[in-house]
Amino acid sequence: MNIYLKKSLYTFAMAALFVIRCAQAETGSLIPRSAVYVGLGGSYNTINFANQSTYGKGTSYQPWSISDPFGGPVTGSAAGSTGVNLPTQSQVTPSVQVGFFTHFADSKWMWGGKLSYSYLSSSSAKKNQLIPQSGGFYQDGIYTPFNGNYVVRSYEQAINHQFTLIPIVGRSFERSQVYFGIGPTYSQTKTSINNITGFADIIGIPTSVTGIGNGSYYSSTQWVFGGAAVVGLTYFLDQKWFLDFSYSATMTKNNMTSWGGPWANTMTDGASLTGTNQGTSSGKIMNQALSIMLNKAF
Repeated sequence: MNIYLKKSLYTFAMAALFVIRCAQAETGSLIPRSAVYVGLGGSYNTINFANQSTYGKGTSYQPWSISDPFGGPVTGSAAGSTGVNLPTQSQVTPSVQVGFFTHFADSKWMWGGKLSYSYLSSSSAKKNQLIPQSGGFYQDGIYTPFNGNYVVRSYEQAINHQFTLIPIVGRSFERSQVYFGIGPTYSQTKTSINNITGFADIIGIPTSVTGIGNGSYYSSTQWVFGGAAVVGLTYFLDQKWFLDFSYSATMTKNNMTSWGGPWANTMTDGASLTGTNQGTSSGKIMNQALSIMLNKAF
């Protein structure tokens, strides 16, 4: 991530130096013809965890059973998927930005760009999420079907960091500018599967295959691209300091992550069961933000 940020800052610096050297001399306007700026502020965010779904597959192996000492090993598997509805989150978060702008020759119209970073650190969870399962097991060449469920005590999605790179165009007035832009985002998201337990209904009673109290925990962190649109208004307090008010809408791409691992359980009759949990989760994260930033132009 450090390489990505350094490259972006380097690109901004080179572009800013170019436009400053090429810009015409400043007029008497309060707004400079060209400027590089840095800003610090915050935003009010409404974050929606949309189109969430998850798939899970469990496998099991039992070498012997005291209730059937002459039977062979039992191998089974079951799989299924479901949608997940996560609550929308709202919160205030800190943000920083660096950018530049320059005016077209003999015009109040301008162009530029800005790179912003927001520490969102927002998560949404669904307790006691069920993932329906269907499958069966083999013993001595005989296949027996069954249904069941994964029970996830807490299914959680999070977005922690977000970078936004926005080319902008706009128009200057006596003390203010209006602008809009569209560009890419790069966000860190995280999927957490907390305390997942597998149940099978073989004899009419749901039975925990993986074992009560043996729930497994999985998490996966990834960086995903997305897109953003922004409209804004700047107000210059003087030629160096200005306020930047903006509304932005961002959305990550629909991203799929994998989770899973082995499990083991000892039955009441002393037989041992082993197996694996395997799954994928997908979804996208949308954020609407109202931001205010105090900036210094150079």
